[in-house]
Amino acid sequence: MPYLQLDVNGHYSVEDKKRLASKLCATYARIMTVDMRRISVAIRELGEGGVWRIVDGEPTPTAVLMCDIRRGRSAELRLELAKALCNDCVDILGLREDRLNVEFTQHTGDEMYHPTLGGWSPEWSSDET
Repeated sequence: MPYLQLDVNGHYSVEDKKRLASKLCATYARIMTVDMRRISVAIRELGEGGVWRIVDGEPTPTAVLMCDIRRGRSAELRLELAKALCNDCVDILGLREDRLNVEFTQHTGDEMYHPTLGGWSPEWSSDET
């Protein structure tokens, strides 16, 4: 935890996905003050017609970024993070910001297990999530 999962239409090069994963991790770690080694990123290429939202009454191709994060982060901090992660997706993959949703799911520390980092995630503090 955290786990960032981006569902997109279309396909992207491995290099672009690697750049995006690196940038999303750096952005998340900076804003949320988290150990970058705890962050996982999935970029799911669902192909043409894989993700839709109704825009102006018509189904429109979109993208969704799901963020599983630690419980207790303020709405203001989550908004700052959402905007920054959107910017990363726009800059690297060329996604349209007005066609990208960010959704958060919040978890407690005992819902995130990291064997490499000693087991359960510590309870939230200003130094760790």
